[in-house]
Amino acid sequence: MIKIRLLNENDAEEYKEKRIEALQNHPEAFSSSVEEELEYSLEVHASRLRAVNAYTFGAFEEDKLVGVVTLVTEIKRKLKHRSDIFAMYVTPQVRRHGVGKQLMNAAIEKAKEIGGVEQVYLTVSSNNIAAKNLYESIGFKMIGSDPRAMKIGNTYIGEDLKALYFK
Repeated sequence: MIKIRLLNENDAEEYKEKRIEALQNHPEAFSSSVEEELEYSLEVHASRLRAVNAYTFGAFEEDKLVGVVTLVTEIKRKLKHRSDIFAMYVTPQVRRHGVGKQLMNAAIEKAKEIGGVEQVYLTVSSNNIAAKNLYESIGFKMIGSDPRAMKIGNTYIGEDLKALYFK
């Protein structure tokens, strides 16, 4: 059974391990690199989990972290009506069991709870069909794309910008 909960600074070590796993398994899906992530101290990861405008949810199977997603709310007055989803990742062993959807639903519910948030944005690699299908099943719509959003070596990675509007 999967349990979803907000991560806190006590989860920093497991969170860092999951981030590195995600970057190793899918470098094309994240703007950070493994090398950059390895340079960050455990305190950097703990501070991410303490941020007042960021909510990182973890999916746990028998007390083992198997997935993460982060919701970041805007601080600026003109942007407070929007939030962003970052760093969505589910370990291969539990994919296709609804874990990603549970994580996304937790983040979206948090956005609605905050008050004033009217829309949530995310970017997804253009070639990541499974993730795109998940986001679309929740109601996200494509609102733009960048065919050269990232560059790994000599290869460009395209990204689609998606939005979910509450109002």
